[in-house]
Amino acid sequence: MITVIGSLKGGSGKSTVTFNLAVWLAMTDAKVRVVDIDPQATLRDVVEIREEEGYQPVIHAEGREALEDEALSEADEVLIDVGTADIESLKRAVSMADRIVVPVPPSQADIWSTQRFVRFVEGLIKESDKKPEIVGFINRGDTHHAVRETHEAAAALVALQGLRFIKPRLAQRTMFRRSFSEGLAVFEMKPSSKGASEFNALCGELYPHMLS
Repeated sequence: MITVIGSLKGGSGKSTVTFNLAVWLAMTDAKVRVVDIDPQATLRDVVEIREEEGYQPVIHAEGREALEDEALSEADEVLIDVGTADIESLKRAVSMADRIVVPVPPSQADIWSTQRFVRFVEGLIKESDKKPEIVGFINRGDTHHAVRETHEAAAALVALQGLRFIKPRLAQRTMFRRSFSEGLAVFEMKPSSKGASEFNALCGELYPHMLS
């Protein structure tokens, strides 16, 4: 399966999500290929840190040239981290995708951006036989129960046509930033943390066949 992790807005946590998914999939012994077509190359930077530290399993991140590799779809799972600065590569990734996963921070601006991204994708695939599923989830959600913005954002995503909202959410936790900067997945750095529990739940929702 080819999964694109994307949005139109920066700061949504795409690279962090992609990296953690890549490590999790590699731990299942799946043959996974990771492609970073965001010109910022944040994902490739963290993979380089991981390689320098010698962490296992080994993760490799390829650039946009991998999109032209006919063998790409032969991997068990493909993850593509996209940005909007390279619009042609973004279009190419969307045309290849079986699924597009959209991390959505809980703000009105991010809800609007997600709505535009869904329309953008629908415009690209209008003439195509291959129509990827678009899946959205709350990322960097509030941890304080008195703050309602996360719940309001989730309700808005449920109502957003063209997108399937999934319940597992990732909170705004320091552990995600710390682990990412050190080349580790959150469940590697602290397996018993709330962040690890949240991410494992997300993986279970996105890849249930890996657990059977």
